[in-house]
Amino acid sequence: MPTYRLDLEYDGTRYRGWQEQRNARTVAGTLRRAIEAAGVSVEELGGSGRTDAGVHALQQVAHLRIPQPVAPESLRAKVNETLPADVHVTAIARAAERFHARHDAVRRSYLYQISTRRTAFAKRWVWWVRDPLDAAAMARAASLMTGRHDFSRFCERPGEQSSTIVVVEDARIVRDDGLVLVRLTASHFLWRMVRRLVGTLVEVGTGRLAADRVGALLSATGDERPAEWTAPSAGLFLERVGYPGDPPPADPSPAVPVRDVVPRAPRFVGAGRRGR
Repeated sequence: MPTYRLDLEYDGTRYRGWQEQRNARTVAGTLRRAIEAAGVSVEELGGSGRTDAGVHALQQVAHLRIPQPVAPESLRAKVNETLPADVHVTAIARAAERFHARHDAVRRSYLYQISTRRTAFAKRWVWWVRDPLDAAAMARAASLMTGRHDFSRFCERPGEQSSTIVVVEDARIVRDDGLVLVRLTASHFLWRMVRRLVGTLVEVGTGRLAADRVGALLSATGDERPAEWTAPSAGLFLERVGYPGDPPPADPSPAVPVRDVVPRAPRFVGAGRRGR
């Protein structure tokens, strides 16, 4: 059966996540309808991961199985004509028949954007934290999250997971003008794991939680409850999905820039006087 790889980006604000649901607007459901509107029957459509409600993607990858082969670029153009403005297919390519967007992926990187100031324009894509953040302390705490750990305290419904052991390849903190960026890379993530790790890092950044307490949380001791520190979905992006042979992700950069506000003295600009 002809199989295609689709790469797409989306603003998840209006959607109940990626996965198709009955009586709910989802990204996968919206994409399926656009493909069918292009005259293509969908046998199977699957994504590399199930982003939650309100979560965005800079690169979601999906596999599409259809009865007959099509011209990829022609299909992409037709699908994008039908899709709403907040979902866009960036590439379609023929793939191996057994290609599976989720099972074949070897790593996923998530980017979280924390704004250090109130912003009128980027509210849908950042979490504004009012308190000053110590990025160096956050970086020390993030380093404790790398490696193989039991993340049962950092996910929703851990009892429903086949395993809560995850190997985090990289956890990075970067300051970029008016943003603090958190990048987490692993083979996979548990439900709400990224948002709870970010919430914990913010607790460290504000000084309410000592950086070395993160190790205790990962060893499932102590009284802290990471679920109470779940970051909102607005600042979270599925940044990149990696497959065998792909290089690791480059240094993180903002998905939506937010510049620091630098107060300046007002300066009148008006029409010049006409000479006499």
